[in-house]
Amino acid sequence: MEKTNISFKRIQQLAIPAILSGIAEPVLSSTDAAIVGNIPEFGTEALAAVGIVGSFLSMLIWILAQSRSAISAIVSQNLGAGKISELQNFPAQAIYFNILLSFIVLFSTYFFVEEIFSFLNADGLILSYSIDYYNIRVWGFPLTLFTFAVFGLFRGLQNTFWPMIIAASGALVNIGLDIAFVYGIEDYIPAMGIKGAAWASLISQALMALLALIFLLKKTQVSLRLRFPIHPEIHRLVSMSFNLFVRSLALNIALLLAVRQATGLGKEYIAAHAIAINIWLFTAFFIDGYGAAGNILGGKLLGAKDYTSLYKLTKRVNLYNLGVAGLLVLAGIIFYKPLGLLFNKDMEVLTIFYGMFFMVLISQPINALAFTFDALFKGLGEMAYLRNVLLGATLIGFIPVLYLAHYMDWGLIGIWLAILVWISYRAIALLIKFKRKYIPLMEK
Repeated sequence: MEKTNISFKRIQQLAIPAILSGIAEPVLSSTDAAIVGNIPEFGTEALAAVGIVGSFLSMLIWILAQSRSAISAIVSQNLGAGKISELQNFPAQAIYFNILLSFIVLFSTYFFVEEIFSFLNADGLILSYSIDYYNIRVWGFPLTLFTFAVFGLFRGLQNTFWPMIIAASGALVNIGLDIAFVYGIEDYIPAMGIKGAAWASLISQALMALLALIFLLKKTQVSLRLRFPIHPEIHRLVSMSFNLFVRSLALNIALLLAVRQATGLGKEYIAAHAIAINIWLFTAFFIDGYGAAGNILGGKLLGAKDYTSLYKLTKRVNLYNLGVAGLLVLAGIIFYKPLGLLFNKDMEVLTIFYGMFFMVLISQPINALAFTFDALFKGLGEMAYLRNVLLGATLIGFIPVLYLAHYMDWGLIGIWLAILVWISYRAIALLIKFKRKYIPLMEK
């Protein structure tokens, strides 16, 4: 069997396209936030609404989109073991599994949006804007999950180039449509405000789903014809997806509690938090590119039982990601003031943001370790352990610090201190697990 290539060049071939495709979803939300935050009338309220809805939608997407990682792990491990031909009807069943989940969640939330956003402390104009924005954007949910399922197949087949093309196309279209729909084009398109941002995102998601379908049918041998019986790997997919579902639920509970606490501080605070979390998510997905390379190659190496190369790969992708984190910190320092102005011009919002943005920068090297090991462990199929780590990080780390910060009246700084503790817990737990389990395998 051909040895898996983990050279610098090969890692870059996987990581760079993965970085560009990975930032597509946060680009959709960040573009919406930047455009609506600069609406002349009620821009702060619109920005707050996009921050609240964006956090909630991200929770839904990243809870269910974890099946992408499970699909990728199964395909890459079978590829490494030389059993790819045995997958047969697995891809179509996996894709339909994703689509079914998306519609179940969509209809379970659609009729309760006012209650959901009221729970997140939205009221008045912010609540009204949140409902308007969500009721349009939510229909892109099944489209996104279909796209992510296809991305999982591509990643398992060791290809991140096609997802990059798809994601970049969607992001570019979203930027153009955001400007046209939010502000309008005289004599052609009326200004639609926050609803325009939602329509821009929905159309972009539809384009990405269409491109994913075309690439899948034209560039692979995968058929979307649903055939039975159920493939044996579907049972493993459901098990992995359930563990990742619980993991992502814990992850997003932390993010939503942060949004709820920030909203309770006032509209300027949730607007500042919306800017910070959009930048944080953007950098997180940027870092995830090398994690994706570890995920893709790690699964294949595990399938081939090449533990020495797995150890070398782990060291390399972590080192590369720490370098990326360093560059992100440097960029954040250089553009400290312009980044805030990109999203909003309200001086009260900007003062709050500038007073806490250093916390986002401090998080970057910790993110690099946590997210790299997280992606690698997904490729290794360690979904149950990832579930336990996130539950521990949220229940033992994040929530106690968040409520201590609230009690001590530490404001937005306290919320981000809880986020730093949360990420650090994850990084340390995953590092310990890798050293205890996989390094001894290399020595056998």
